[in-house]
Amino acid sequence: MVPGLRVFPMLRLEKLGVRLLWFDSLGAKCAAVAIESSIGTIVVDPGAAEMQPSYPLSLTEKFELRRRAIKLIEKYLKSAIAAVITHYHYDHHFLPSDPDLDNERVLLGKTLIIKNPNKYINESQWGRARLFLTELTALTGDALDNFIMEPQELSFDDPTEDLSIALSKDFGSYSSRRRELLGKGRKWFTRLCRELWSKKPWIKELTLRDGTKIVWGDGRTFEFGDIVIQVLQPWFHGVEYDRTGWVLPLVIRKNNYTVFYSSDLMGPPIEDYAEYIVKLRPDAVILDGPPTYLFPYMLNRVNLRRAINNAITIINSGPKLLIYDHHLLREKKWRERTAEVFEEAKRNDVPVLTAAEYLGKKPLIDELSANR
Repeated sequence: MVPGLRVFPMLRLEKLGVRLLWFDSLGAKCAAVAIESSIGTIVVDPGAAEMQPSYPLSLTEKFELRRRAIKLIEKYLKSAIAAVITHYHYDHHFLPSDPDLDNERVLLGKTLIIKNPNKYINESQWGRARLFLTELTALTGDALDNFIMEPQELSFDDPTEDLSIALSKDFGSYSSRRRELLGKGRKWFTRLCRELWSKKPWIKELTLRDGTKIVWGDGRTFEFGDIVIQVLQPWFHGVEYDRTGWVLPLVIRKNNYTVFYSSDLMGPPIEDYAEYIVKLRPDAVILDGPPTYLFPYMLNRVNLRRAINNAITIINSGPKLLIYDHHLLREKKWRERTAEVFEEAKRNDVPVLTAAEYLGKKPLIDELSANR
């Protein structure tokens, strides 16, 4: 036990079949978990990236922490029966060519449930998905070109149509600017629909020569023995029309327990997402907090406020545990900037911990800040 850490009589994630592997509070960008079912392990988001330049470590130290994260994830993947990739940022998936892997084939021989690479995806992740699948198919003597088809859809629903709470909110003096940004966002979305998703070649779901199955997770439910994983439809990676694209949050159920895994919602700043989580009445929430290291330049005060309010809304619904980590743990003022979340959690007796604290450690950024 780390001296100074508050001890909570809290729910243990392992009882729900969930094990935290590596998160940003341990010193590398990552949000990897293992789900232990009665028939085998499922690894969620097998990837890690080194911290950004502003993080107070040398580049050598950052790469070493990233290497350690990859080695741990690879250890769990070796015996896993499946893996889930919620989107194509490199802190959520690695490439088979990654030099830190001992075995480039570690993702083969299992079921891969991945974000649909053909729609509700931005240009960058469109390319990353195809690079990932190109490398993977090459390992088995297959070729991605054999799994190409014409676009299967020509029109796409605007996902903001389901965000009635967020779109009806009055943001006072910021409202005019927000309407402007939403207008630009709709044009961006329309361009993706017209020039990318409905025009460029699509990829089919794949079964490779070695039996590896690669399926799109978006909006589907998968059963693994006593574990049910519900993969939600794509949610914005941040605010409405966020240019970083879309991610796939997960609802994990075992017996009568429910765990919500947010992937990269960045708060969430979108009120409808918080309300969805509340209605689930999850026993535990694994929530990526707002990227306070980007404040105030790429994260403005209004959207930081939204993210804090939404985390408080989730806390008020009474989860037995909230893991608050990922983007949040990249700068020394993270706890100060989200202090209201912890104050509300204390009033409601809801344990809110970083992954490091849950594992009995002090967040690395806190240690580094105390020593400088």
